[in-house]
Amino acid sequence: MPDREAPRLRLEAEALAAIRAHGRDAYPHECCGALLGRDGAVSAVHPLPNTTEEGPRRRFLVRPGDYREAERHAGARGVDLLGFYHSHPDHPARPSQYDLDHAWPSFSYVIVSVMNGEPGDVTSWRLREDRSGFTEELIGAGDAAGVAAGAPRTAGER
Repeated sequence: MPDREAPRLRLEAEALAAIRAHGRDAYPHECCGALLGRDGAVSAVHPLPNTTEEGPRRRFLVRPGDYREAERHAGARGVDLLGFYHSHPDHPARPSQYDLDHAWPSFSYVIVSVMNGEPGDVTSWRLREDRSGFTEELIGAGDAAGVAAGAPRTAGER
């Protein structure tokens, strides 16, 4: 039974569809983007360039300028920057150590697994206050049918 006190995120159908499509289109590379909305409800996403120097196949990086652009885009829409999403090509939708090392507090981190070019599970994670790891957020079933959700768990390596 899911913990009623676990963090929750609601992905509206259009936002979820956009995340899945971005993951499919970027495959076999990782995609990334910003989550926009209010009060834990993601109503839109804003794709960002994946400009990591380590190679976009297994890494993504949100640069300071991309972060500022995401904030400007959210402000222009009258919403908040709630976090970020990215894909894991041919890996589960669980955060890696790299994800942990680059996460910021108070944001949601949505991951879509893209296996052989097809988007699969979608999960959401929040950085713990002590930065020791992530706690999985339950994703609201509302408009987001087909999202992998369940009892919160801790993140392992991908």
